[in-house]
Amino acid sequence: MRSSVSLFRTLGKGLGLCADASSSRVAQQAVPALSAAMSSTASEAESSKGAHYAAALGGIVAGIFGASCVASANEVGDGLHAPHYHWSHDGVLDSYDHASIRRGHKVYQQVCAACHSMQYLHWRQLVGVCYTEEEAKELAAETEVEDGPNDEGEMFTREGRLFDAFPSPYANEASARFANGGAYPPDLTLISGGRHDGPNYIFSLLTGYRDPPAGISVREGLYYNPYFPGGAIAMPKMLVDGGVEYDDGTPANASQQAKDVTTFLAWSSYPYQDEMRVMGIKACLMISILIAFASYSKRLRWAPIKSQRLVMDVVN
Repeated sequence: MRSSVSLFRTLGKGLGLCADASSSRVAQQAVPALSAAMSSTASEAESSKGAHYAAALGGIVAGIFGASCVASANEVGDGLHAPHYHWSHDGVLDSYDHASIRRGHKVYQQVCAACHSMQYLHWRQLVGVCYTEEEAKELAAETEVEDGPNDEGEMFTREGRLFDAFPSPYANEASARFANGGAYPPDLTLISGGRHDGPNYIFSLLTGYRDPPAGISVREGLYYNPYFPGGAIAMPKMLVDGGVEYDDGTPANASQQAKDVTTFLAWSSYPYQDEMRVMGIKACLMISILIAFASYSKRLRWAPIKSQRLVMDVVN
């Protein structure tokens, strides 16, 4: 019995060794295949990573190209960029040309006021800027203002006064659109500050009318102006040589009228610019004086303290 058990154990050990040997052979045969599979997987991962990098680079290039196309399309849609001109009020230490403001108001009054309002500007603001008080009163008296009600409860018209705003050519927006074929003439009081590069844009717009180039058609009732967004504007060319006669004898050609009315509109957007600059200069001078005085006072008070010498007499 014992001999049979020992025989079975010996056979079991032999079978186990055979099984271990066979499994080791299978493992040795499987390792090259596994390593080959792992290498192929790594190469595929590297190739896919390279494809991802290439796709990302292509996306960046396409985005830059698309952004440039959109930018150029926006530039075309927003109108031709106005060139830069020198204006008398551009510099920090510069002020408005008041003679040009006076001429510009005359251009507005005789050319622009037929369609465009300036409802945020009052006659009194012209006093001391381009007219005397008597001249401003005479100009205001040439207009009629609806006022009231009176003691009988009725509205009445009277002569304009200094505290009145500039009259509007239309009663409301609907009447303005009806008179201009659906287009609404904007108010010009703040037009210079409300447009990008305001004075340069306004001057370029007023002097930029021309015939449309080949391939561009403008429908009836519109006029081609490359500085206007879209290129087609409802306002015709209004400034012509000799259209206005200046009091000071300045030649009233179209470019001079555009320059003067642009200066006037720049002043109407910032009527207190000169006073603000003078106040700013005074404030900077006062701050500089105060800083110099504070520095000297600090040095005067702290110099003896910083330069004094302390001697300690130690007694042993």
